Amino acid sequence: MAKTIQKKGSRKNVVRFGSRKNARRIPKGVIHVQASFNNTIVTVTDVRGRVIYWSSAGTCGFKGTRRGTPFAAQTAAGTAIRTVVDQGMQRAEVMIKGPGLGRDAALRAIRRSGILLSFVRDVTPMPHNGCRPPKKRRV
Repeated sequence: MAKTIQKKGSRKNVVRFGSRKNARRIPKGVIHVQASFNNTIVTVTDVRGRVIYWSSAGTCGFKGTRRGTPFAAQTAAGTAIRTVVDQGMQRAEVMIKGPGLGRDAALRAIRRSGILLSFVRDVTPMPHNGCRPPKKRRV
């Protein structure tokens, strides 16, 4: 039997000093809400764009078509906001993207959380008549 030689820089040997997630205290951040027809993803970043926490309707336990509902979006937003408020966030900007049903519900959940919103911006990408759309479905 040959001996296994451990590499010096292998991950098993590295000692971790506590969780890095609680290390950052952020007073101001940006909340990105991406609402598609199938899911709603809420990402909270600092002002430089580094992700602090994210949540989606899928990670909150919703399966299948229920992920696209307003209630699922509200739950996802509430989960994300609760975590960052504990980390000390007081003010935020909101960027909403996508055509989904969860847009308004997520925004309502953010407003209810008590974070002061500096502005709410719709950043849904709009073509200036760019690509040709796919042909219509025949059912």
